[in-house]
Amino acid sequence: MSPLAVRVPEELSARVPAEQRGPGLDRDDVRLLVSRGTEVSHHGFAALPGLLRAGDLLVVNTSPTLAAAVDGRVGHARVVVHFSTRGDDGRWAVELREPDGRGTTRARAEAADVTGLPRARAESVEARGCGGPAGTKVRLPGGARLVLEEPLSARGERLWWARVSGAEVPALLREHGRPIRYSYTERDQPLSVYQTVFALPYADGAGSAEMPSAGRPFTARLVAELVSRGVQFAPVTLHTGVASAEAHEPPYPERFAVPQASARLINAVRAGDGRVVAVGTTAVRAVESAAGADGVVRARAGWTDLVVTPERGVRVVDGLLTGLHEPEASHLLMLAAVAGRAAIDRGYEAAVRRRYLWHEFGDVHLLLP
Repeated sequence: MSPLAVRVPEELSARVPAEQRGPGLDRDDVRLLVSRGTEVSHHGFAALPGLLRAGDLLVVNTSPTLAAAVDGRVGHARVVVHFSTRGDDGRWAVELREPDGRGTTRARAEAADVTGLPRARAESVEARGCGGPAGTKVRLPGGARLVLEEPLSARGERLWWARVSGAEVPALLREHGRPIRYSYTERDQPLSVYQTVFALPYADGAGSAEMPSAGRPFTARLVAELVSRGVQFAPVTLHTGVASAEAHEPPYPERFAVPQASARLINAVRAGDGRVVAVGTTAVRAVESAAGADGVVRARAGWTDLVVTPERGVRVVDGLLTGLHEPEASHLLMLAAVAGRAAIDRGYEAAVRRRYLWHEFGDVHLLLP
């Protein structure tokens, strides 16, 4: 799928959460763009209960956000380790980045030799970043050590499997980590800012490297109003890894779970007159990974490498509540699978024209049949 034709001005990046933009504001004080096919309407997020119907079902991700960024050193060089995903063998997938001098990070390309490469190819290598080579040792706070072992994927060397000694990673993140922050944000925020109302603790310390941000505007008050109007909720889990702010790669395999109770509820709504609306692309990936070719959702847990594209389509999801993504983002393939390319084009043109805010602290987009 080609990138969208819109250009998103830099000033449309949401730099702080909604509740920090003025006195008396809360998380749900964001705007809501609604697309029904190519028809577009504009609302506040608090209007969501009136846009859904009794019998509709919201599929929500219960994964908590981790304080996944930790400072370290490779030799004398400062690095920032982004802890992405815990593997079954105890290793972690990580990305090594370098401080950019503004409190955020940039891709670390010093290990990638771009000498003699054509300019476009060199820029592509630098955008992907390179954490290696294998055997690179990173000193972490509290005497912990990290050693890179092998690239996570043949796709590139941005993410590596690494082994940590001298500390348990969940404890390391709790004591020394901070939420991953990108350059369009204004300042560091406490971890609580990155937790959604749906987040649950996991005994093994698992969670998401980056916030399942479509759920962020929900408040307990709004959830109660939705329930009172007959809207149901189905919890699922998908622990998100780190995204590439530069390369817009498709998602890597991620750990997910769809419990039996949620599978039954989704199937019951699909058999009736309700609509299944996923809250976030992570919820789509989880529930579609648990759906058979017959469209029936079955309880499943494990790893998913599913990439939802227009060619694959969706088997379960009728609608999607999601943030606004960069015009080159791979997430847009999923949006087009749910709603069609024409709806995405029209919606994003309207969002830029009406000056909606982008990224995890920004406004949201509801795609309905």
